[in-house]
Amino acid sequence: MNIPNLEDKVVVITGGAGVLCSVLAKALAKAKAKVAIVDLNIEVGKELALEIRENGYEAEAFQCNVLDKESVEACHQNILNKYGKCDILINGAGGNNKKAQTTDEFFDPSHIGLKDTLDFFELPLDGFNFVFGLNFTGTLLPTQVFAQDMIDRSGCNILNISSMNAFTPLTKIPAYSAAKAAISNFTKWLAVHFSKVGIRVNAIAPGFFSTLQNKSLLWNPDGTPTERTKKILNNTPMGRFGEAEEIVGATYFLLDNEAASFITGVVLPIDGGFSSYSGV
Repeated sequence: MNIPNLEDKVVVITGGAGVLCSVLAKALAKAKAKVAIVDLNIEVGKELALEIRENGYEAEAFQCNVLDKESVEACHQNILNKYGKCDILINGAGGNNKKAQTTDEFFDPSHIGLKDTLDFFELPLDGFNFVFGLNFTGTLLPTQVFAQDMIDRSGCNILNISSMNAFTPLTKIPAYSAAKAAISNFTKWLAVHFSKVGIRVNAIAPGFFSTLQNKSLLWNPDGTPTERTKKILNNTPMGRFGEAEEIVGATYFLLDNEAASFITGVVLPIDGGFSSYSGV
């Protein structure tokens, strides 16, 4: 794998202590970047930063609530004080929540009001808004704050984290699906908007990776695969879940201002062929 030279580049990763983004933090530190791990869970962020430094690279953790612009601005100032201006922003904060997912894939009127069942009509607005906001507003606000550092500076770019369900919405998770579709659209909008001031904007769209975030949807309490998992693997031509490390190569490529110098507004699927397969 070709590792780009990001020496002296300041890389800000929101949600940086999460399962996928922690892998990116380590990979970008290996590319000699100064990695700012931005996360609400500062303790986990500090552990990750320490691990990176113990391996001879540079990283620091910064606490931030990406849904609060004052928090993002304070975090920005702390990063400026430590490392200087942001060169690369990875908007990795996001996730799903049980309060924003239906129990059934298909609406069944007989399930209305049943205990331990949540149908579309019962989805709580606060749950829906939280998931949509975490994924979309949690990308909007950091971009508003950190992209100001990049204007008319060479080699700056933004990488958003979309999802393959931005192409085809998944059942049960309407808020998450809608938000990721918005991220893909927003990526293209930003790419055009910033095209005259030298900021490239792209996104990766991971497919199915088995993480703590989606554990309850993919695995039964006894560790056996759910019916959903069987459907996923049957409709993934490569026949398996992705490994977290498999997002690194695409990230290296899109952030490399030599290899991807003329690429902006792209949403790149990393999904084992899921988005290409019709099921027949």
